[in-house]
Amino acid sequence: MALRNIVKEGDPILTKKCRPVEKFNQRIWDLLDDMVETLADSGGVGLAAPQVGVMRRICVIDVGEGPIEFINPEIIESEGEQEVQEGCLSCPGEFGIIKRPAHVKARFQDRNGEFVELEGDDLLAQAMCHEFDHLDGIIFKSKVERMLTDEELREMREEEE
Repeated sequence: MALRNIVKEGDPILTKKCRPVEKFNQRIWDLLDDMVETLADSGGVGLAAPQVGVMRRICVIDVGEGPIEFINPEIIESEGEQEVQEGCLSCPGEFGIIKRPAHVKARFQDRNGEFVELEGDDLLAQAMCHEFDHLDGIIFKSKVERMLTDEELREMREEEE
């Protein structure tokens, strides 16, 4: 396993649609392992393959219960709405207010190519929407209602202390 560099906003790779994974092999498994390690090191919640320079429909999410690997994911159901604060590892230090579904159901493949369905609420639903957007070349900033100011971010950090 190895840490991968996280691509930052401005790199054109983040605006391109990723290709589906068709071969489930050691290359994909190594990528998944590297992405899990890179996500854990970053302190983030999710990481999509284009964020590490790979144009494949792969992402990993960890909301505190261990990493979940998504290959060729698609949202098949969504309901409700939540207004949340959101940031991105590719846009360090920037946060905005965005509306996401409160509940989603996704269909995807695991590292062996088996199809899986998973339902997520709250933070998991938010992370799934955010990471799946990356696979279509969409960065959260294009969907935010408004970006948070430096003063708002400072106040939130002070409240957390």
